[in-house]
Amino acid sequence: MKTVHEVSQLTGVSVRTLHHYDDIGLLKPTEVTEAGYRLYDDTALERLQHILLFRELQFPLKDIKEILDSPDFDRNRALEQQIELLTLKKEHLENLIMFARGIKAIGVRYMDFSVFDSKKLDEYAAQAKQSWGKTEAYKEFEEKSKDWTEDTTQDIAKEMMTLFVEFGEMMRCGYAPDSVETQTQVKKLQDYITEHFYQCTPQILAGLGKMYSGGGEFTANIDKFGGVGTAEYSGKAIEIYCM
Repeated sequence: MKTVHEVSQLTGVSVRTLHHYDDIGLLKPTEVTEAGYRLYDDTALERLQHILLFRELQFPLKDIKEILDSPDFDRNRALEQQIELLTLKKEHLENLIMFARGIKAIGVRYMDFSVFDSKKLDEYAAQAKQSWGKTEAYKEFEEKSKDWTEDTTQDIAKEMMTLFVEFGEMMRCGYAPDSVETQTQVKKLQDYITEHFYQCTPQILAGLGKMYSGGGEFTANIDKFGGVGTAEYSGKAIEIYCM
């Protein structure tokens, strides 16, 4: 059994977040001592693992709870799917890195968008379907993307990345994250996600903003595409927008 502080140190999840998960019934401690200390066993840690993996895939907490509490949820199968999804996501990010480097070398206007392998994206969606099928966001994405061609996929990818080019230009022009111009750009991003993928609620958008500026390869990709600091700038703008 591990205390809440030990779980926090092990996973990087703050104690405050673990308390919140307890409060909303997402992750209840295995036991609470007479002194009020929360204790977690291996089963609870396994559930936390699934929670964190679903969060990496941008699931809202309420949807994660619904999925994990479902009587037909197969934890072993879900873990296999999550591993596969994260592997495919890694490959996709590597494609983005190559894409960004190409843009840096020869410019946005002349970049070849064939680096976005629609087959890989199709495989990603197929693997995700069983895990995402219960969420409204995925159902909406599935409906919107069912007739996409390879050209459509490439066009959407290009337009999406162009939004971050525009964020970078605003940053270099000296617009503050809370300026009217930048906040309008955030609304443009939100509307684009809603139009092409799923309903981008303020909660979902806030999560995306944290992901953009949270460090790692995703942040690096945005900065290489829009310029150094673009990820942090756009993340801050989204945070202000969602307040």
